[in-house]
Amino acid sequence: VAVSAMGCGSKKSDSEDSTKAKTESSSEEKETAEEVETDSDGHVVAVDTDDITKYVTLGDYKNLSVKVPKTEVTDDSISEYINEQLTYKPEEFSGGSATDTDLLIGSGQFIDGFESGLIGAKKGDEVTLNLKFPDPYQNNPDFSGKDVQFKVKINKISQPAELTDEWVSNNSDVKTVDEYKAEVKATLETSADMEYNNNKKSNLFEALVNKTEISEYPDDLMEAAKEKVEKQFENYYAKPSGMTLDEYWKSQSITEDQASQYIEAQAQTNLKQNMIVQAVLDAEGITFTKDEYREQLDKFAKEYGFKDAEALEQAYTDAELVKDNVLWSKVCDIL
Repeated sequence: VAVSAMGCGSKKSDSEDSTKAKTESSSEEKETAEEVETDSDGHVVAVDTDDITKYVTLGDYKNLSVKVPKTEVTDDSISEYINEQLTYKPEEFSGGSATDTDLLIGSGQFIDGFESGLIGAKKGDEVTLNLKFPDPYQNNPDFSGKDVQFKVKINKISQPAELTDEWVSNNSDVKTVDEYKAEVKATLETSADMEYNNNKKSNLFEALVNKTEISEYPDDLMEAAKEKVEKQFENYYAKPSGMTLDEYWKSQSITEDQASQYIEAQAQTNLKQNMIVQAVLDAEGITFTKDEYREQLDKFAKEYGFKDAEALEQAYTDAELVKDNVLWSKVCDIL
């Protein structure tokens, strides 16, 4: 969570699942997501402090050098992508269809022995699987190492589809195989470009972090950073599960002390990043009014695959999380 959820830190392809960590939210939350906090001058800032140089000694951010490999889109990678689509959008064997739980053999979705125990079964068969939960079993520690019996009825068996114009027409916005291959190539190239640019930004910022010294984390900024981390855990993990934050920690077998230590460590990581971001902005003499910030937000949204700023805000209702990423990205552009 926190800053790494969108632009920086650990990276995943936005076209797959990442980073668009969508959560259910009330209309009130979406209304507040449109506003970000400003300093006394009305500027949108990464951290609100009179003189960031009291705490941050910047390294030379104008002469950083990093090596970043770029994924090459080849005929093999195009074929691999298409084969995945054919597998996950299969064709059913003869007979009717009933939908309950879809399981792709070989996916490792269930515990060991579940998938292999179904191989050879036919549609309509009922199979009993006598298995044992792994130890430890992170999904539910109470089941770790325990015997379990699954009774499974095979409702439907499907096989990977063949790449035909008919399949393309039914599963994409184009009509022919050639058009689909061209579309896939363009998609993969866009994804490769996005991954390359994101890796370049992250590596450059990491290089700056390694050259920069933080002498002190002001108490008021640290307390605010911890509150933000707690709020993010609550909004992204506890609330979608219908839990309070304390209930969420207990469900993950995390003690109060462990939760406190993790929140403080994550808060310091986030605060360090934001302090360095603000130090670069101040060094460059860059400030943002709310209107100027909205322009940067729109640019950031399009760079990361959203239609516009509003589309990004619908996916991420945490305005401060979004702001941290937008300002980080701006500084990475400077680097």
